[in-house]
Parts: sequence; C-alpha cells; structure tokens
Amino acid sequence: MQNHDQDNFDKINHIAGSRIQGFYKLPLEQRRQIVANFLQETPENITAALENTQADTKFLDQLIENAIGGFSLPLGIATNFKIDGEDILVPMAVEESSVIAACSYGAKLCREKGGFTTSATLPITTAQVQIYTHKHTKDEIQEVLRSNKETITKLANQLFPRLLKRGGGVKDVHTYSIEKIKCVVLNLDVHTGDAMGANIVNTMAENVGSYLREEYQFDVGLQILTNLSLHRRAKAECEIPAEAFKTKEDPTGKKTIKAIEKAYLFARYDIHRAATHNKGIMNGIDPVAIATGNDWRAVEASAHAWAAHQGSYRSMSFWKVVRGDTLYGCLELPIPVGTVGGVTKLHPFAKIALKMLGNPDAQKLARIMVSVGLAQNLSALRALSVEGIQSGHMRMHTKNLELQKTQH
Repeated sequence: MQNHDQDNFDKINHIAGSRIQGFYKLPLEQRRQIVANFLQETPENITAALENTQADTKFLDQLIENAIGGFSLPLGIATNFKIDGEDILVPMAVEESSVIAACSYGAKLCREKGGFTTSATLPITTAQVQIYTHKHTKDEIQEVLRSNKETITKLANQLFPRLLKRGGGVKDVHTYSIEKIKCVVLNLDVHTGDAMGANIVNTMAENVGSYLREEYQFDVGLQILTNLSLHRRAKAECEIPAEAFKTKEDPTGKKTIKAIEKAYLFARYDIHRAATHNKGIMNGIDPVAIATGNDWRAVEASAHAWAAHQGSYRSMSFWKVVRGDTLYGCLELPIPVGTVGGVTKLHPFAKIALKMLGNPDAQKLARIMVSVGLAQNLSALRALSVEGIQSGHMRMHTKNLELQKTQH
C-alpha cells in the first residue's frame, strides 16, 4: 500500500462521528471501513453483509406472491447527521442522483448549531370500525359505543396479551359520524410498541366489528386501520446561522436565509409548489424507510394526508428567519414505522440498516427519518434560492447519462 493510501486508512480508523469530509471522494472499500469503524465492527463483517444483501430466491418466493427474483437499489450513507447530540450515519436505499448528497449537505449546515433536536409521540396506530345507520340511528349507535367503551377495549386487548404487558394496547376509543354516507365511525387508538402495527390493529378492528354485529345486530362496514396516523408524530427542529450560507454574492448569508423563507412560503400557499416541495422531503424519508424494511407507501400516505388535514394541501415543513440572522426549520409528520415484525426482521439488509442506526426503537427511527426529511428540504430550498435546482442535480445526473452510454 502506498504511503498516501496508508495515511488515508490511518485517518479513517480514527473517524468516530458522522461529520466525514470528502466521504464521496473515497473508494468504496474505504467508505465501508468508515462504516465498520463507526459500528465498531470488522471491515470483513461489513463487507460480507453488504455483498450478501440479495436475498435467496426461496426467501423471496415466500415473501411475495408470483416472485421471479429480486430487484436491487443502490445503498448509500448520508453523513453529517447529529440528532439530539448523537452522531448518526444514515443508510438510504435510493436510485435518484443527488438525494444522498443533498441530505448530507443539509445535515452539515444544521451542525453549525448542534444539529437536529427531535421529539416523538407514542407509537399510536388507529383502527376504524364503520357502522351504517340503516338499522339503527346515529344516536343509538353512539350511545351503545359509549356505554361499551370498556368492553370494546377488553375485546381488542385480549388478542395481544404480550403487547399489553409491554405497555401497549388500546389507549382510547372515540367516535364520529359521516352524514353523507350515513355511518358512525369507531376509532381505536392503539399503542403498538415497536411494531408499525397494521396487522395488530386490523385484527382488533375485526374482532370488535364481529362483537358489535353479533351482540347488537349493527350493520358493520369496513374494519381496518387508517394510514393517517394523527397520534403517531415525530418532529425535528434546527437552527442555522446566516453565515453558514455566505457566498461572494451574499457575504453575510442573510439574503439567502430570507430567500429560503420566501421559497417555503410559496409552498405554504400554493398547492402546485407544495406538491414538489413535499416530494423533496419524502426523497429523504422514503429511502430510510426502504433501507429499514418499512412500508414507505404507508409513510407517504400518512405524510401527504397530514399535509392536507387542515383543509388544504400545503408544505409539510416550516421555515422562518428569526432574530434577523438565523434560519429556523421545523418538520412534524406522522411516521408509522416499526423496528420489529414484518420485513424489518426478515430481510437481510433491513437488519443491517437498523444496526447501522443503533438498533433504534420505533420512535427513535421516526425521529431520525423526520430529521433526514428536514435536511433534504433545507438543501433543496437553498439550491432553489441560490443557484437553481438543476446545477447540482444535473452535475450528478451526468454520471447516469455516461453510464447509459456504456450499456449500449
């Protein structure tokens, strides 16, 4: 090994944080060694795991119906993340150029004042039982549901005694009516622990629906979860000093942070801008969901429904210039993800990705994901405000165009 290469490896072996200068310039083997060092693993173990991420065909055939093989996505690492004082390397499975670079850059900007501060509510997933008012009036149905709240809770909880022992289970039962389709909706808010919880709450809903049908002859309709997880939110906040954005054209950075605020306001009040603005946020969140074996369609559905839950579709994020020289950012979203059950414990790479993140519980994973979404959004807004989105994006997309030429 040449002295220059030896110097690189010596430096890499001392890297313990997520702030890694020039990570993208390093050869693949050296990037893996950094990840191994970060996880306190041997490089051989990391390499073996990463090169064995293609699940065998027998496993794939059990995982889905009509399987014929597997489909691989590039897996990369977003650097520079400091979340609640902890340095984190974030695994992202994504095919789009510039996404990981943008997330890493946004996280770098946020490190100026300590990174991201996050919080999360309890992991509550909601099941719905629909009851039509053809046979009984709305008031009759709601009175039965109110007087049987304790019984309904017991019926749901008895199906999952281990969940109950861990502090999970039904936390609230409430109703509302929809006059246009003449029905009452019973909602069961369920603490699902570290599971995403779809199978748990769907089973509970069907059990409660059967009871109401048999005991009261109610005309029960659908019994299923809602992916609008209103009570399962994660929030990330950050502050960036204006000087972090300084350029020759803007030596104080104050023009840039004001421009970012204006770009946000465009998305706040225009649905067309909001759609692309929010897609950019999900550019950060979805790849983490995919890498960890979570249902990114559920995460997408919940996030976009949340963006419209006040009556009009708007920006998911919030940005504001405060104290004249600081940019404040906030992103709060329902993030219905799990770290146990489903594919998270079945797919070989999902297990590795969760290990990279420190084997988080469901709430911590949601807090990491919402931080990545905010970092991606910050980077995109800065690019739009300063240089236009195509400059950086197309620079990286050129690699794909060159790669296409070699395929012919």
